[in-house]
Amino acid sequence: MYPRTSEIGSTGCYFDRTPEKLVLEGYRRWTAGFETGSVIVWEMAFGLYSELLGTRDGNRALSELSLFIRTLRHCALCPLKTFPFGSHHVCREECMTLGLIAGIQNCDMVAARTCLNAMACPSRREEVEHAATDFAKTLAEMDQMLLPIPQSAIDDIISRPLRAKYH
Repeated sequence: MYPRTSEIGSTGCYFDRTPEKLVLEGYRRWTAGFETGSVIVWEMAFGLYSELLGTRDGNRALSELSLFIRTLRHCALCPLKTFPFGSHHVCREECMTLGLIAGIQNCDMVAARTCLNAMACPSRREEVEHAATDFAKTLAEMDQMLLPIPQSAIDDIISRPLRAKYH
């Protein structure tokens, strides 16, 4: 159930796998677009998705990512944080995003709900869950399956101080 070295890739970096890169870098770039008001970072997200998925599938997946991030921004317990594009570090919010999407895709609803509860306000969790599910399913339909993230890793990240970074 946990990743083998061959599943991670020749470089051995989890973040270089296409599915994880789509979620993590997409999250970073789309969130930066909302934070800065710059279309340039949204165009960077489009470029990444088009490069990795092709224009048609890239547009479709990016549309679902956009809805997920927009919904999450309105329902988040705290402002969304990110590391710079391409960083091999992840912050708590990025970990929870990866855990949520991976949990949905791998039918690990305990992990997915743990991440959802750590991210979204109680009154609007259903909206976030729906948007995340649509994004996760779209990626799965494109054969972009994230590796499962163990519940123990998610619990460890949640228990750490909010400003910690994980790598």
